[in-house]
Amino acid sequence: MMGTGYVWIATAFLSAILDISSPLSSDRMDEIQGVLTPRVYTPDSELKRKFVSKWKNLTHGNTANGPLGLSFLSLYAYDTIYALAHALDAFFKQGNKITFSNDSKLSSLKGDNLHLDALNVFDEGYSLRRNIYEVNMTGVTGLFKYGPDKNLVNPAYEIMNVVGTGTRRIGYWSNHSGLSVIPPETLLSKPGNDFRESTKLLPVIWPGDTAQKPRGWVFPNNGRLLRIGVPIGVSYQQFVSQVPGTDTFQGFCIDVFLSAVNLLPYAVPYKFIPYGDHKNNPSNSELVRRITTGEFDGAVGDIAITTERTKIVDFTQPFVESGLVVVAPVKEADTSALAFLAPFTPRMWFVTAVFFIIVGTVVWILEHRVNDEFRGPPRKQV
Repeated sequence: MMGTGYVWIATAFLSAILDISSPLSSDRMDEIQGVLTPRVYTPDSELKRKFVSKWKNLTHGNTANGPLGLSFLSLYAYDTIYALAHALDAFFKQGNKITFSNDSKLSSLKGDNLHLDALNVFDEGYSLRRNIYEVNMTGVTGLFKYGPDKNLVNPAYEIMNVVGTGTRRIGYWSNHSGLSVIPPETLLSKPGNDFRESTKLLPVIWPGDTAQKPRGWVFPNNGRLLRIGVPIGVSYQQFVSQVPGTDTFQGFCIDVFLSAVNLLPYAVPYKFIPYGDHKNNPSNSELVRRITTGEFDGAVGDIAITTERTKIVDFTQPFVESGLVVVAPVKEADTSALAFLAPFTPRMWFVTAVFFIIVGTVVWILEHRVNDEFRGPPRKQV
């Protein structure tokens, strides 16, 4: 996928790695030829040049591959230390002191393996943070100042193109101007000018070592079709089945697959390949294994997601809930006045009545000699 027709846009992390580890081996550089990557823009200045020169002299001979490079992360780390020093200086001039106290929230974590309950909280943290946001200085990265949104003012990026053994700048991007071939500080110094002509980036060398712009997603006229395996069994054909005598497949799983493909903003050429002998249910585990061997590029069907299968292939989100259910016939509910008798059979009700009479008789025999409430006419007894 690093050939002609493809576009790769990496994060700023790639540009940082290239700046620090440059030069990389030719094999590694060949793998990323034509990649676009942003790099946080730090304007050129005398302060920056002196710092870079001093860094090269400091690290020269300390590594086997020559001086260790500097990335924008290194420069901002350096300026961050100075910004914190400025904030602390203002903090102490305001009469503040550095004190710590226990936090009741951390005390509840006593006994934890991390021993977080032993940590203390900086009492004047809000004051120090306010001083950090009020820092206004010029460092090796340029103006170091926070805006109302608590972000550094005038952020900008360089758009880098990996070519040959290094990178090549093809333009800039900033909130103020968008894409441009003119440095952001130049545009900021002339806010009234129209720089629409400068929004065109320099020519890009794309993957495949070509300057021709990739066409993007187009309907492919050639190339290998995706081979989609379809398990053909003798049960649950409502999920997936093959129309007899044709190469057409139908079922709920097929409908879900076609709906997902139709939602894509580009064409995906594919062909369904039946898997099974139409006499027995095929092994879905074997079908999944054949994806790993390259026989199929994917599979569509009622394939259960199991732990063993997820170790070798990726599944889509489940769209059918699997599990075991109990199917029982539906009985019409009895709404008569004697519906309360339904839980027990007539024999059970008879046995219950007999036990009731026996228990009542035994209680009467035991109580009527000593208990006045069990004497006299039957109507007056308990």
